[in-house]
Amino acid sequence: MSQQTIDGLLLKEMIIAGANLLEQNREAIDALNVFPVPDGDTGTNMSLTMKSTVKEIAAQDLPSAAKMASQASRGALKGARGNSGVILSRIFSGINRGFEGVSEATLSDIAHAMKCGVEEAYRAVPVPVEGTILTVFSDGVRFANERITEESTLKTYFNDLLGEMQRSLERTTELLPVLREAGVVDS
Repeated sequence: MSQQTIDGLLLKEMIIAGANLLEQNREAIDALNVFPVPDGDTGTNMSLTMKSTVKEIAAQDLPSAAKMASQASRGALKGARGNSGVILSRIFSGINRGFEGVSEATLSDIAHAMKCGVEEAYRAVPVPVEGTILTVFSDGVRFANERITEESTLKTYFNDLLGEMQRSLERTTELLPVLREAGVVDS
């Protein structure tokens, strides 16, 4: 992945790949679920939200990043389940807002859209709690966005994003006592 832009077709592939990985790890995510209530459904709710997202975009061959993001946002909103699904749908809504009018998203466009995703996710939660998906996504986006240079590619951007999200996930036990007591990271 040495390219520096995302069009609608690549965005579609990325969303579908992400949904597949989430489904493969759904049960493990459910097993981590202790906050806000230990009901063991976070992975399931996020997976159902992503299935709805994929259903909305699967038959679409939209070359525009903005148009694909709009369809993905619509699918996520229609299928949002539970707190985690609603937050995920709001991330997609923010990304959609950030890609507005963009046919082929540059790294600058991607950084802007991801930041919009963070803002929208935080607005969706009446009382945001640090040490959750909000923190992990926000930390990753901030870290990756700060490291964009002239030499950056999609690969370097997403490596930075995912690497910091993993480090942030590991820090969730420091932010939420319920996670520390249960011996798990945020689901």
